[in-house]
Amino acid sequence: MRQTRAKPLLEEFKAWLLQCRGKIPNGSSSAKAIDYTLKRWAALTHYLTDGRIPIDNNWIENQIRPIAIGRKNWLFAGSLRAGKRAAAIMSLIQSARLNGHEPFVYLKDVLTRLPAQPQSRIGELLPHRWRQDSA
Repeated sequence: MRQTRAKPLLEEFKAWLLQCRGKIPNGSSSAKAIDYTLKRWAALTHYLTDGRIPIDNNWIENQIRPIAIGRKNWLFAGSLRAGKRAAAIMSLIQSARLNGHEPFVYLKDVLTRLPAQPQSRIGELLPHRWRQDSA
């Protein structure tokens, strides 16, 4: 369905972008927008080749919206370093949720195991690879 319906539209859109780009002076806002789109064309059209890939990222945008909305609340985290740590922890919590884990159980297990975990196996503790039964 994507090949028959969307691909011709995207090819037409790309041709239009290229045509417009030739008429627009470098440095203009429109030129920058078109260049941005063309530079990312492979990523934009990747969903055509794999039916598992969604056409948009609305779902993930909705998942991270609370973080984006709350960033004003975290503006005064204390320091840049503290803000980066808070962002890392929030990313782990959300990743744990997205992978079907209860964040408290995940973090408790990971923080318990972390001191004894060999550096070569640290990837096992990432949310997409972590298994509660491996604890």
